[in-house]
Amino acid sequence: MANLPERIRQAWKELDGPPVFATVDAQGAPNVIYATCINFFGDDRMVVADNYFKKTRQNLRHGGKKGSILFICKDGKAYQVKGSLEYHTEGEVFDHMKTWNPAKHPGHAVAVLSVEECYCGGERVE
Repeated sequence: MANLPERIRQAWKELDGPPVFATVDAQGAPNVIYATCINFFGDDRMVVADNYFKKTRQNLRHGGKKGSILFICKDGKAYQVKGSLEYHTEGEVFDHMKTWNPAKHPGHAVAVLSVEECYCGGERVE
């Protein structure tokens, strides 16, 4: 597991539009959604609130264990964080999500992306 580079954290502050969250099912078929409720957890994880997942929830429970988050900054640069996924309906990470997820959303669970690789365009970010 790798730490989130400072460059990624700084770029996140300049987010332009909704991030994209990609998962795969057990056969490797991709599913991509806009996910507006994302935050950091520690130095090595990003968490996505499961407010209205359907196919994404199925993938997280029964599918592939890899995913990515893609976002664009105000300067037009695209960043991607790739890693392993877990899905939690309780516990420390779930409780953390409940502190920042807007009250108008249900926050059924949380997808946790453990950082393995980060990119800006085709350039690997360390």
